[in-house]
Amino acid sequence: MSSDQKKRDVALVVDDSPETLRLLTDALDGVGITVMVALDGMAAIRIVEQITPDVILLDAIMPGIDGFETCRRLKRNAILTNVPVIFMTGLSETEHTVRGLEAGGVDYVTKPIVIEEMLARIRVHLTNARLANSARAALDMSGHFLFAVNEEGKLIWATPQTHKFLASQDTNDAQEAFSLGPAQMQWLAQMRHDGRVASPIRSRFRNQAATLSYLGILGPGEILLRLTLDNVPPTQTELRKVLGLTSRESEVLSWLSKGKTNRDIAQILGLSPRTIDKHLEQIYAKLGVENRTSAAAVAAKILGKESEG
Repeated sequence: MSSDQKKRDVALVVDDSPETLRLLTDALDGVGITVMVALDGMAAIRIVEQITPDVILLDAIMPGIDGFETCRRLKRNAILTNVPVIFMTGLSETEHTVRGLEAGGVDYVTKPIVIEEMLARIRVHLTNARLANSARAALDMSGHFLFAVNEEGKLIWATPQTHKFLASQDTNDAQEAFSLGPAQMQWLAQMRHDGRVASPIRSRFRNQAATLSYLGILGPGEILLRLTLDNVPPTQTELRKVLGLTSRESEVLSWLSKGKTNRDIAQILGLSPRTIDKHLEQIYAKLGVENRTSAAAVAAKILGKESEG
């Protein structure tokens, strides 16, 4: 069995009811899921700063910030973008269901909770999240900045590095902060009107020159685009060329050589710490070293030669 298969899924359960927490903890632990608990939204936000769960079970009505606002705040963290949130509520009105989905939830269950139904929903959403993460990780490994917008030019989803790049300077909530500008929207409208793939448009994103390309329609109102940055940092280019690394590996090693921790690198690149660990394993193998200190030394030697040149 692979290490991924052995890894226990982690669920964060957020509810102010001790009885509900005890019920869900026993049920989830019984099927091999590690459980973290929070009694309110602020506690949940503090927990995810340290550990990234695989699924979040969130009470809709809690004292302090309610579940809807908690979900919105959690989803501002790029690392949690694809983590499924299942709302738990005693309210069955359509209005509350819609609020939960609009806040970033993927599903809801009504109280009193039927454990078999909850476990079935968790299994479905964990599987869907893995498929989505695998597809987007594969796109991210290609080294391209890929993202999708709706017909109004607002961001729908992005690969992790794109999500981080498009985020505004003062928030990680790229999904709320980013939308195409007037010139880009005019280009997109022209392409849709002509019914053909438009020529790439020269543009600027976060004050960096780039080329925006149209790749196609993914689904109703979901338009796939690609950014190509004009200037790749020379340090990453050099590491990739000399050491035979992928674009992502060269990014990780570049930040490693600057003294960043695995968690720092994960936050900078919008990836999970586990993904960074896997990249480092590949980097160590390609460099023939055993630890981060030795890898940083190899990078420093190459970058030192570059600066001398």
